[in-house]
This record gives sequence, structure tokens and C-alpha cells, in this order.
Amino acid sequence: MEEKSYKEYLEHITTFVLDVDGVLTDGTILLTTNGDMLRTMHVKDGFAMKTAIDAGYNLCVISGGSNEGVRKRLNGLGITDIYLSAHNKIDQLNDYMKKNNIKLENVLYMGDDIPDYPVMKLVGLPTCPQDAVPEIKAISKYISHKNGGKGCVRDVIEQVLKVQKKWNGNFDAKYD
Repeated sequence: MEEKSYKEYLEHITTFVLDVDGVLTDGTILLTTNGDMLRTMHVKDGFAMKTAIDAGYNLCVISGGSNEGVRKRLNGLGITDIYLSAHNKIDQLNDYMKKNNIKLENVLYMGDDIPDYPVMKLVGLPTCPQDAVPEIKAISKYISHKNGGKGCVRDVIEQVLKVQKKWNGNFDAKYD
């Protein structure tokens, strides 16, 4: 039996589930002298997430991290389903899917490291950034050409929305 191309999965995606560190960020943590941990996120990933939400897609973030600054940034984009301090991501995914009546085959999950492995084995379209660890690359049906925190989320969201003809519609009509 021939393996499906990842593009064949894109038309069935209704839900994006994302990790934070190494996916929405490049994995770098800057420490201030008072112990605050700072991260950077790519504005193009933010635009894509907001576009997906506005187009009616489900979007959830599940992270082992606990930085409330991450929650504030994501809330500002309209993301309300945010699970921080998640150490067993399957529990959070199951809770989110049950609450929103979502099927596994309709979920695109993007992760980059070992804590993402169990949940990525369950979803319809496991994906990762270019700089993910080898174990995650091995189970991903799509590996972005972009690194974590450098537009990989924009890459996968844009591909799904374009295949489903929901990527920002007619630009000329919006900007005339």
C-alpha cells in the first residue's frame, strides 16, 4: 500500500494544535537579572494563527512551559484554548477534543521534541519544524522548511488554508 503524501491530509484539517518552545519560539530562553524568562515569537506565525481563527479553524496550544507572558501573547491573537504546564499532553489534547467534538484525523499537531512524541503518534497530521529532534522528524508526515520560531507555524497553516481555499480570499477586494 502506497504511503499518502502529506498534502492529501491537508483538506481534512479543522484543528491546529501547537507546542510553544521550539515551535512558536526558537527554543531560546533569555534570562533577566531578576530571573524572568523571555522568549521571542515570529509575527508571521501570529498572523497565520489569527487568520486561521478568523477563518473558523480550531486552534489550541499545549506547552510544558508555564510562562504567563505566552498566554497573554496568544490571548491577544484570539487563542483561548491554552494549556500551560502540560506534562502529559495527551490528557490536554483529549480534554480539548472532547470539549470541541474534534476527531483525531482532523488534527494537525506541530511539535519539536520528545514530550510531543506520544501526542503526535495519535493525530491525523503530525508535523514539525526543520530543526526538530530526529525522533520527531521520523514520525512527522510533514517537516517544515522553516525552523521553530522562524515561521514554521505560518508555513503549515498557510498550506492548509490554501488547499481549502480559505487563505485570505481576494486580496484586491480587501485593499482597493
